[in-house]
Amino acid sequence: MPNQHEILKSIAAMAKRLGRAPSLLEFVTGARIPKNSVFRLFPRWNDAVRAAGLQPYRLYLRPEDHELLADWGETVRKLRAVPSRRAYDLNGKHYPITLEKRFGGWPALPQAFRDFAKGKREWADVLALVPDPGEPAVGARDTPPALSQRMGARRTNASSRVPIPPETFQHPSLKERPTYGEPLDFPALRHEPVNEQGVVLLFGMVAKHLGYVVESVQAGFPDCEAKRQIGPKRWQRVNIEFEFESRNFRDHGHSLTGCDVIVCWHHNWPDCPAHIEVLDLSTLIKSLRRSQD
Repeated sequence: MPNQHEILKSIAAMAKRLGRAPSLLEFVTGARIPKNSVFRLFPRWNDAVRAAGLQPYRLYLRPEDHELLADWGETVRKLRAVPSRRAYDLNGKHYPITLEKRFGGWPALPQAFRDFAKGKREWADVLALVPDPGEPAVGARDTPPALSQRMGARRTNASSRVPIPPETFQHPSLKERPTYGEPLDFPALRHEPVNEQGVVLLFGMVAKHLGYVVESVQAGFPDCEAKRQIGPKRWQRVNIEFEFESRNFRDHGHSLTGCDVIVCWHHNWPDCPAHIEVLDLSTLIKSLRRSQD
C-alpha cells in the first residue's frame, strides 16, 4: 500500500506530464493507485493535490442559477409544456437532482423560472406555457360557486373511474420545508428516496431479503463492505458504492476498480462497465412488495 510520500510524488509526476494537476479519475486510472489508498491519508482529493504543491484542476464547474433556469426554460420551449423530471432528464443539459437541490425540489421550478424570467421579453413565449401558481385555472373565474361545488363532488365520486392527472394538484413549494419522494407503500418507509442517504437507509432495511449482510460502512470509497450469499452455506465479500442514480458513480469520479456493486434508486447509466453490478432498488422493491403480498 503506497505511503503519503509515494502518493504525492505520483501526483507531481502526473501533473508534470499533463501540464496541470490531475483529476482524481485521471490519477487512479493513470497511477494505478486505488482511491481508498488516497482517502486513507487525505480527507479530500484536493487536499492531496495541495499537499503536492499544486492548485486543484476544476474539471467540473458549478453552473450558475441563471444557467440552470435558462436550460429548464429551453426545455419547456422545446416540449411546449412544463417537463416532468423524467422528460427533463432526457431533454435538458443538467441533471434533475442538480436543479432540485438548488431550488428546493422539482415542483418549485416553475415558480423559480417565473421569478427568473419576469420582465424578460425573450422568455415571454415560455412564460405563457408555465402556469402561475397565484392565478386560478383557465375558466375558474367564470364558474359559479354552486356549479364549482357540484363539479368537485362529481369529480370525487367518479375518481375511481376517471383518474385525475397528478399534475392537476401540483402546488408551489414552501421555502425551508423538506420535500419527499413519491409514496412508496413499503413497510416502515413512507416515501421513495430522494437522495443517496435514503438509498443507504432503504438498502439496510432490505439487505437481508436480498441476500446481503453488511460488515461495515465508511465515508470513503467504497461506501460499504458486505457479504452476500452465493450458495447454500456459502458467502462472498463484496464492495458496495451507494448512489441515488447509478451514473452519479461516473460523475463523482470514482475508480472503476475497488467496487463490485452500485446500489442506487434509479439505474440511468447504460454504459456502466460490465464488471460492476447495479442493484436498482426502485425495481427490486416492487418485486419484494409483490412477494410480501
